[in-house]
Amino acid sequence: MVVRIVTDSTADIPLAQAQALDITVVPLTVFFGEQAFLDGIELDTAAFYQKLQASPTLPRTSQPPPAAFEQAYARLIEEGADAIISVHVSSKLSGTYQSACNGRDALPDALKHVPIVMIDSESVSLGMGIPIMLAAEEARQGQKREEIEARLRDRLARVRILYTLDTLEYLRRGGRIGAAKALLGNMLSMKPILTFKEGIVVPVEQPRTRSKAYARIAQMIQEMAEPEAIAVIGSNDEVCEQLAHTLRQTYKGELPLYKLGAAIGAYAGPGTAGVAMIARP
Repeated sequence: MVVRIVTDSTADIPLAQAQALDITVVPLTVFFGEQAFLDGIELDTAAFYQKLQASPTLPRTSQPPPAAFEQAYARLIEEGADAIISVHVSSKLSGTYQSACNGRDALPDALKHVPIVMIDSESVSLGMGIPIMLAAEEARQGQKREEIEARLRDRLARVRILYTLDTLEYLRRGGRIGAAKALLGNMLSMKPILTFKEGIVVPVEQPRTRSKAYARIAQMIQEMAEPEAIAVIGSNDEVCEQLAHTLRQTYKGELPLYKLGAAIGAYAGPGTAGVAMIARP
């Protein structure tokens, strides 16, 4: 059975890795004023954060149009897909999931014989990216769609995300702050630790320094269940390495590092670093 995986660029899966795993990534669009860039394609991570810090106005992001998903699904079906699993950023953060659903519904009747499973990850970045990559590996092994889907949903339910920001200002200005509004009064003096619950941003703690935030994240990860998979993600190499160094003092397993892309970085801001893990059952 040929099962293909589709996601969007908020999953922060590097394009080379996505291509190696046969994952189709439909990019969001990042706008700096009137300039538009396809996330991860026309604007790499380093260039994005340079623009972010220099821009007088906050960039905005836009979900892919339904036609982009329709075209992706049609291409995969024409290439021989027997089933498609399409996994997307939390619908409470973006209209991307609904756009993907609309794209599926717009397919010509002649292509609707192939089942397309739509999944709202209720997560973001590597919180959905890691489960998606594992699902893609299973798809390449020829496993059945029902089995891949069941394990994917199970892993998404076991995802834990912890990350720290230099400031909440970008989240506030972008309107994505969710339950973290309670931290706004202290945001200039804190390096808040945030997580995701039921698809929205939720505050955890408010350390005063970055090093204390990293140490607390490492401690909380250690107190959680043993990781089935884990990775560090950040806006630049420096913060990734700093957080990874702290984690390695207690965690001795494999710890890959990823870059936080523009679609999420526009709201998290420079200096963001975090951990995504799938807790073992």
